[in-house]
Amino acid sequence: MTLPVFKKHSVPVVLAPMAGISDTVFRRICAEHGCDFTYTEMVSAKGLFYGGKKTRELIRVSDAERPAAVQLFGSEPGIVSDMIKAIADEYSGEIAMIDINMGCPMPKITGNGEGSALMRDVNKAARLMEAAVKASPLPVSCKFRKGWDEAHVNAVEFARAMEQSGAAMMTVHGRTREQLYQGQADREIIAEVVSAVSVPVFGNGDVFSGESALNMLEKTGCAGLMVARGAQGNPFIFDEIRAALEGAPYSPPSEYDRMSEAIRHARLFLEEKDPKLFPELRKHMSWYTKGMRGSTELRRAVNAVRSPEGLMKLLYRFRDTLEPENGENPAEGCGEE
Repeated sequence: MTLPVFKKHSVPVVLAPMAGISDTVFRRICAEHGCDFTYTEMVSAKGLFYGGKKTRELIRVSDAERPAAVQLFGSEPGIVSDMIKAIADEYSGEIAMIDINMGCPMPKITGNGEGSALMRDVNKAARLMEAAVKASPLPVSCKFRKGWDEAHVNAVEFARAMEQSGAAMMTVHGRTREQLYQGQADREIIAEVVSAVSVPVFGNGDVFSGESALNMLEKTGCAGLMVARGAQGNPFIFDEIRAALEGAPYSPPSEYDRMSEAIRHARLFLEEKDPKLFPELRKHMSWYTKGMRGSTELRRAVNAVRSPEGLMKLLYRFRDTLEPENGENPAEGCGEE
């Protein structure tokens, strides 16, 4: 089955599916900065099966971020395949691919035999992939890790099983489940997977800059790059990586520009979602302002603020303290949101 077009770049750079982070607003902003492809947050197949309203809302994909994939997690082939059929029917033309999560390390996921727990039973994971591929009119991919732990590094075996079961592409995170997000991502294991299968393999783990993106490509020979934590509070990373890939100069944004994008992120969030959900913005604002002078005090204030209006005033006031560029007026719009 033909893979979706990744905006015609020879090396696609995509945004990882991050639970509680990769919502429609964040994905849109990353797409505007050069992200080639986005994934929804992890969507529970079982949650969809039982009609969970919040779960269904996670599937929505905006025009601004397409092409995009829906990432499902589950361990029961029947439920996963039924939900893939339902998604493909209801969202025909809106999504380009289905991705099966086989790499999430969180205990609440692995405890149910889902996410990276599937790496402990290759045959079970293969049956799940076969059912997903059979049910889907769209390409089906998967994301997995190096292995469960250092005593059970089986990414190559797992990748071969996924390819034989019909996976159209795969993404490998170069850490074990045991590592969570600690230590360094293993580029060598990703390279081994690339050599072991014929479908496209994307590399994931420790892509935090243009330099690290080039290193991932050089060390692994992967077909594309997936950015996760490197994009948190830093959608500009896609501009930086694209410049590095093209050998073009890159100037990082000023603190004023970073803060302006943070404010825009907050405004888009409040326009699109229930304003009562504004506390979800706290983590994003912390990431955007990391390392800025006065950010610790801002973070305390943001965590204590009780209204979206109060949040916006804090953000504008903080931007006023930063050095503007090109004659920009730092007070513009202050207190008006």
